[in-house]
Amino acid sequence: MSAIPKQRFTEAEYLAMESASEFKHEYFQGEIFAMSGASPEHDRIFRNTLTSLHIQLRGGPCEPFSDDIRVRVSATRLYTYPDISVVCGEAEFTEDNPPSLLNPTLIVEVLSPSTEAYDRGTKFHNYQTLDSLQEYVLISQNAARVECFRRQANDAWLFEQAVGLDATIDLHSIQCTMGLADVYEKVTLPDETMLPPPSSSTE
Repeated sequence: MSAIPKQRFTEAEYLAMESASEFKHEYFQGEIFAMSGASPEHDRIFRNTLTSLHIQLRGGPCEPFSDDIRVRVSATRLYTYPDISVVCGEAEFTEDNPPSLLNPTLIVEVLSPSTEAYDRGTKFHNYQTLDSLQEYVLISQNAARVECFRRQANDAWLFEQAVGLDATIDLHSIQCTMGLADVYEKVTLPDETMLPPPSSSTE
């Protein structure tokens, strides 16, 4: 992502600009950020994951949304487009055009080199202010690895990860199981022996 320079915008100005734009932008603390395009591997992981969740959730109380649906973090006034968001129960939206989702139960982000630090740090800190959010899932593009941060009763976040194509991870908030073989179908992964170990830091 790259900031549109030398000007600060109100939320109303951002929303008006976004409704007229053919490209997606994030908004945070008066700045507007153009979202970069996804790699083929990112798109495959996104599509595989959304398909798996859609199949598992069909007919139930939870509904998955793609990255075309914007989320508003009301406490910090962040507007963003998660790769996948899931709502259990009635979805709540703003009255903007297009509307923004207010109450995701689970959010999934597919990590990219340019956004990984942001997804783990500032973005996650913003997401934590969503009272509705119960789980935050990060999917690596560089290894068969899925990380899940799960909200506890005391508002702490429990970290769990699944590693390897034979692994699975349970998403408690939406009662689904994510199989890594499904997530990484047709995805070419680099040699994992050349990669640094995963970090569980959210700073």
